[in-house]
Amino acid sequence: MKAYLDLVRNVLEHGVRKENRTGIDTISSFSEFYKVDLQEGFPLVTTKKVYFRSVILELLWYLRGEGHIRWLRDEMDCHIWDDWADEDGNVGPIYPVMWRRFPYVHEEEISFEGNASHIVKTAYIKNEFDQVQRAIDMLKENPNSRRIVVSAWHPGLLDKMALPPCHVMYIFNVTNGRLNCHLTQRSGDIALGIPFNLACYSALTMAIANEVGLEYGEFAHTIVDAHIYENHVDGLKEQLEREPRPLPTLKIADKPLDDLAYEDFTLENYNPHPSIKFEVAV
Repeated sequence: MKAYLDLVRNVLEHGVRKENRTGIDTISSFSEFYKVDLQEGFPLVTTKKVYFRSVILELLWYLRGEGHIRWLRDEMDCHIWDDWADEDGNVGPIYPVMWRRFPYVHEEEISFEGNASHIVKTAYIKNEFDQVQRAIDMLKENPNSRRIVVSAWHPGLLDKMALPPCHVMYIFNVTNGRLNCHLTQRSGDIALGIPFNLACYSALTMAIANEVGLEYGEFAHTIVDAHIYENHVDGLKEQLEREPRPLPTLKIADKPLDDLAYEDFTLENYNPHPSIKFEVAV
């Protein structure tokens, strides 16, 4: 896929060396951007094999609204989040919770009788908000809105999260009957994370487009700190030498988003180059 390979090439050629919390230096570039047209095929990188099953299971896990990985790890035998979970599988209020049960506090006046007089007091009530469902509702009711935003960033809860969100916010936009999605990512591991993010959010966009009756549009992606770990350089250079192959097709069952299971996502004609092993920097 040309957009991904151009990103790799640009960071290798123009990035600067930076230290970071993992102890493995990166080649880093500020504010990289690319976009792909989802009508041209499903953007699953072809210059190495990307494990489609893990991509879709991660997406379905995001949609479950849980603060643990037990479904992902124990029921689905998918271990991509194991390194960040505790022994019980807890990861805190990260993406699933922020997407489906975003916590907030609102004021509410409560009235009651006391000491022979009517008393009104202000109480602070804890509540949760389903951002994904709200986005779907807005796309149905007012698709031209510029406020269809889902945020995973909650400053007050960062110390409760196993990993502060890397992909912090996505925004839906409708143009000429096509559903577009823009993802803003504060930090992006180009070798391992970005191919997953690209495929995951593209699949999400396509599934929601199906539900709200829109055509597939574009997926756009801004990465604030786009980086390549030193021990990933050789593998990415190998990918640059490989010729991209035609993109596969993704077919998604005609079901509401919350009814989708892994079996409802069918990948056709995916013919990637062989896998390349990249170590995870935790």
